[in-house]
Amino acid sequence: IRYDYMKTHPSEKMHLAVVACGERLEETVTMLRSAIIFSIKPLQFHIFAEDQLHESFKDILDDFPYEGKVNYTLYPITFPTESAAEWKKLFKPCASQRLFLPLILKNVDSLLYVDTDILFLRPVDDIWAFLGKFNSTQIAAMAPEHEEPRIGWYNRFARHPYYGVTGINSGVMLMNMTRIRRKYFKNDMTPVRLQWGEILMPLLKKYKLNITWGDQDLLNIMFFHNPESLYVFPCQWNYRPDHCIYGSNCKEAEEEGIFILHGNRGVYHDDKQPTFRAVYEAIKNYSFGDDLVHSLLQPLELELRKTMHTYCGRVYQVFIKQLTKSIRHLYARRSKG
Repeated sequence: IRYDYMKTHPSEKMHLAVVACGERLEETVTMLRSAIIFSIKPLQFHIFAEDQLHESFKDILDDFPYEGKVNYTLYPITFPTESAAEWKKLFKPCASQRLFLPLILKNVDSLLYVDTDILFLRPVDDIWAFLGKFNSTQIAAMAPEHEEPRIGWYNRFARHPYYGVTGINSGVMLMNMTRIRRKYFKNDMTPVRLQWGEILMPLLKKYKLNITWGDQDLLNIMFFHNPESLYVFPCQWNYRPDHCIYGSNCKEAEEEGIFILHGNRGVYHDDKQPTFRAVYEAIKNYSFGDDLVHSLLQPLELELRKTMHTYCGRVYQVFIKQLTKSIRHLYARRSKG
């Protein structure tokens, strides 16, 4: 029903949230650029950032040629007062802010949260459409942490419960926040079910000595106890170095290309995985309004061919397969409209 509603109400905004701290300004802006290039429906960005980054974000974003389809709001980093220091230092700086988005953005019905190191290679509209595929019990959607259990982290090393066979990765997290706020979660701390705002701190207290990946581990624990609440989307919606550095193991990406690229491990900024860095640099350096084929796609393919000495480079076609389609569809829409 929701999907049909979205198709007939094209002006509905898609809400996208990101949390930026430390040296993540450029990376965040590049992610936002990738979202703007291909998306169809209007975008509302919710940017949670340290105070010293706000002015820089404003200067850059106010200079973007939005063509009226993008709005943004800047927010300070905020955690519950009594435990702010503990939440802020959990895993990477400020990363656990995402856990509190349903409680902060009380008037937002649904939201796509992404890490700063995400790049969209097709319209945000297409992952947003998964909201319409949720059944009556599902409240969020994420991709598996691994496709191949032999190299999986959770199934080999985790000292806490985790979802499914290999856990889930929270770098791309689609949320029906209305359902999240209403739900009472099963847990292993009390026979009483707890709401989202009630369960976070007790979970942290119970597992803080056992978790490695911070808030992602807490989400794994929550969905281990409430598996019916999670929609799992395929790996090409959250494609990471682990999908190719030991050999290609994301079959869907091999067939259809990468839809969302996730450059975790800092691969956009070093020389360890040049395929990932090439895509990042291409989108970062693209100027809005330039021809996407000659200014983005063709130079990128030349750079990707230079990476064929790496495992990821051997399957470089998966990095441009969907991007090529997205550019073709964008120009087709423009020619019609």
